[in-house]
Amino acid sequence: MLPANRRPITISTADGLTLIGEIATPIGVRKATILCFHPLPTHGGMMDSHILKKAANRLPDMAGLEIIRFNTRGTTSESGTSEGEFGGGDTERFDVEAAIEFAITQAGATNLWVLGWSFGTDLALRHARNARVRGLILLSPPLRTTHVDDLEFWASDGRPIIALIPEHDDYLKPAEAAIAFAPIPHITLVNVDEAKHLWVGEPSVYRVLTEITKILAPDCLPLPKEIN
Repeated sequence: MLPANRRPITISTADGLTLIGEIATPIGVRKATILCFHPLPTHGGMMDSHILKKAANRLPDMAGLEIIRFNTRGTTSESGTSEGEFGGGDTERFDVEAAIEFAITQAGATNLWVLGWSFGTDLALRHARNARVRGLILLSPPLRTTHVDDLEFWASDGRPIIALIPEHDDYLKPAEAAIAFAPIPHITLVNVDEAKHLWVGEPSVYRVLTEITKILAPDCLPLPKEIN
């Protein structure tokens, strides 16, 4: 865990729930804010899922990126449990909208990006349409609950979308992703050799954090592989 200003947060949804989370802010200049949506909670996904936690541990110091993580409704992590029950990605719309509002009004984000991983990519594509979001970064998108009209929205909207597609993904491999995302002509698909859906292993983690930094703080590349 590298230096940053870290504090627990609570997010209040329009349907009356309190969600728990954490914000990690650079000690120096904040170049961008990343709002993270975690993998499927019914399969162990939460705000501490390893890529998201490592992003929060490293990127504020390495790249000047602020990281906001939170548990969607009914999800538990070491920090606690968010109120409510899992909604299959539907009622989580309120969570997404509240988290974006928190990032803008409470955290003061001026360059806000959404990072979704697996289930979190469906939340991003379906619900993160707020005009104050600058773009989407998608890790291992399964497109489980995303509909064609969601893709068509982003196609007409034009904001940048970058999707990292693992070679050995369990749900959507590179060739399939190229077809599935065809409705969004401007999307950038980054096919990652040897990677899997869960991005297990330090080389995969380093690749993901590098791709995030390439988008939002390219002057900070290459990221260090060791910390003295």
